Amino acid sequence: MRNYEFFAARLEQEIPAFVKVLKAIPPDKFDFRPHEKNTPAGALARQIATEIDCLTGLFRNGTADFKSAGGPETLDEIVAMFENGAKSVVASAKSTNEDLWRGPAKFVFDGHVAWEASAADIAWGFLFDLIHHRGQLSVYLRPMGAKVPAIYGPSADDPGV
Repeated sequence: MRNYEFFAARLEQEIPAFVKVLKAIPPDKFDFRPHEKNTPAGALARQIATEIDCLTGLFRNGTADFKSAGGPETLDEIVAMFENGAKSVVASAKSTNEDLWRGPAKFVFDGHVAWEASAADIAWGFLFDLIHHRGQLSVYLRPMGAKVPAIYGPSADDPGV
């Protein structure tokens, strides 16, 4: 298995856990944050959806173009954006080639080049960052009054299946 095929397979396996965590956010708790320095839950959810969506450009033109302003507003829009973006990234990664995967790429943040590396490094970096933010959100859930879904195994709220 080539590395980009493994990336696609790994992301594909992570999608259900992302969707479960996103759907667990109470829609009326988007402003919740456990501390004043923490990002609010809704902003984290939007970031997850926007990050995966901008990653689609990495496999089209070598640029992941992230815009921090705007984005989906409702939980349904966030989940839809995440699911559509993730499916697109998986399909694009599966059909990429070694030259693109190992070739130069950019992560552009609000119009400024923030990172230049191979497409592989950027793709994996994004996936790790997305998993990190999913973990943040999962920690917010119980204090918001929501149930924590099983992610890699059972949680106190979800035995998993």
